[in-house]
Amino acid sequence: MTTRPGEIITLPLRTSTKSVAARAVALAGEGIAALKACFDDPGFCSDFDRLVRLIAGSRGRVILAGMGKSGIIARKITATLTSTGVPATFLHPAEAGHGDMGMITRDDVVLVISHSGESSELAAIFSYCKRFAIPIVTITTQAGSTAARAADFHIRLPDVREACPIQLSPTTSTTVQLVFGDALAMTLMADCGFSADDFHRLHPNGRLGARLLKVRDVMAHGADVPRVTPDASLLDATIEMTRTRLGGTAVVDSDGRLIGAFTDGDLRRTVTVERTLTDPVGQYMSRSPLCIGPAELASEAVRLMHESNVMLLFVREGEQLVGVVHMHDVLRAGVV
Repeated sequence: MTTRPGEIITLPLRTSTKSVAARAVALAGEGIAALKACFDDPGFCSDFDRLVRLIAGSRGRVILAGMGKSGIIARKITATLTSTGVPATFLHPAEAGHGDMGMITRDDVVLVISHSGESSELAAIFSYCKRFAIPIVTITTQAGSTAARAADFHIRLPDVREACPIQLSPTTSTTVQLVFGDALAMTLMADCGFSADDFHRLHPNGRLGARLLKVRDVMAHGADVPRVTPDASLLDATIEMTRTRLGGTAVVDSDGRLIGAFTDGDLRRTVTVERTLTDPVGQYMSRSPLCIGPAELASEAVRLMHESNVMLLFVREGEQLVGVVHMHDVLRAGVV
């Protein structure tokens, strides 16, 4: 085969490679479907609701534990719960008997995840919780397992086929555990009325935090907001625009109500004809300027500015001018 310099040749996947990968995906789908079917079972739903009520009514945290791959899933569920307003922490069963058991309090709920329910490392946690009457819930695929018998109550997940060709490596089963954890976290999130404001408070950094910023978080306010009265001269308005370097100024009445705007564009249109800089700016201002409220998302401000092809947006609460947003400010904050 001859190729041209720089040409990229894409070779087809071997049939066996494609079939193994497709089988793994198909089995993951079957596992999720089996879990979905569990929610048609009144007994399963009753246990799930009991778990939700137990966590929602707890004065402490959710302590999650699991060994091996189940432990990794437990860590992920811990992260999801904490990021959606449910205090949670992970306890490694192998470390529990070496002092870490002290993190569990009587106000906590212990949630143990285990595929077989027979991990010996879990014994110390069960013993401790029984001794101090700490509620413990286990999630396994085996109703008669040691973990199921040791718990205050047990939730049984479907026993699914693993994608592993030799049925040893946890694959489909951990997918089911993960989806169950997401279902639990989302139910608790809805139950406690967790809002976008709550999410932003817990995710102040990064793209997610930027997407949830409010206009009040990025706007200029106070003395940084350019403003003149309608009887101010064109020269005064130009000086005010230059002072704040925002490319425009609000025009307000004596009570601070926004009644118009005067921008660089308005200034250019004004000076192209014979005018005097002592003329009142109220004669040349744009009436009904584009506005937004301080409680709106900053991303909505970006949308409005893009749609109207402007760089400046005034922030109004009722009729009162309270701030101004410039496109550069929201972009600098990471809002896109």
